[in-house]
Amino acid sequence: MREKKREGAVRSGPDGKNQKKEAGRKEPIGRLERRDDREWAGREAGGRKDSDAQNKGIQYWRPSNMLYPLPAVLVSCMDEQGRANVMTAAWAGTVCSDPVMVSVSIRPQRYSHDIIERTGEFVLAVTTEEMVRAVDYAGVRSGRDEDKFERLHLKKTKSLHVKAPGIAQSPVNLECHVEQILHLGSHDMFIARVLSTDIDPQYLDEKGRFALEKAHLLAYSHGEYYGLGRYLGKFGFSVQGRGPEGRDKAPAKAGKNAGSRYFPKGKGEDSGSGNVRRGSKSPGRG
Repeated sequence: MREKKREGAVRSGPDGKNQKKEAGRKEPIGRLERRDDREWAGREAGGRKDSDAQNKGIQYWRPSNMLYPLPAVLVSCMDEQGRANVMTAAWAGTVCSDPVMVSVSIRPQRYSHDIIERTGEFVLAVTTEEMVRAVDYAGVRSGRDEDKFERLHLKKTKSLHVKAPGIAQSPVNLECHVEQILHLGSHDMFIARVLSTDIDPQYLDEKGRFALEKAHLLAYSHGEYYGLGRYLGKFGFSVQGRGPEGRDKAPAKAGKNAGSRYFPKGKGEDSGSGNVRRGSKSPGRG
């Protein structure tokens, strides 16, 4: 079930041996990683001289969450009095296939955090380009101050296994039951089992296949929202020697400053084009 107390964590040191962290220690994981990075860098400094020539031009920034793009999901929950709330989260993803499990990381200060911790359930709603204004608003306004479902005209759908509602505008709603809570530092990670995958039938094609690509899904990257862009290929096409449309095709080479809908030409991560400060920033006040 849910894990509310901080447990001792085992991490691997530079010599490959497990080092046990003291139970109940309040030092954030991020601080431990930065300290270890300096220690390991000092030990390996002698072996870096041969590769210095290859690393010219690389900028080494402080540790950051620059792992993009990410899904911009809506997280809905419901308190014991039946009041529903919705917030935006980008720190979310799949963690296991069998059993089907997902995670979402939320700051303890967020309004939704305590509701999810108490009730042990939530719904993750996949979002689309048409929902981008609602997604952004739900991430910068708090449910303490207003009913965001009503404010954003989001229609609630009845869930099968949890009290938290789904969102009718979303092509996919994942009903989730919290299995574990990891207290990591700035965020608590809720690891949850997916009890039901609720889909909008308008995205079923004539053969009954769920054509999720027709939903025009939304992504979050470095403080900005993007559509997914053009289709490039199906999983496994590179080893089958076939391109996205079934034609023989060699693997494409990534050119310098190659443009895309994620990063327009000349405006990639290294240019500081995002509208947030260098480093990382997660959306959402809950």
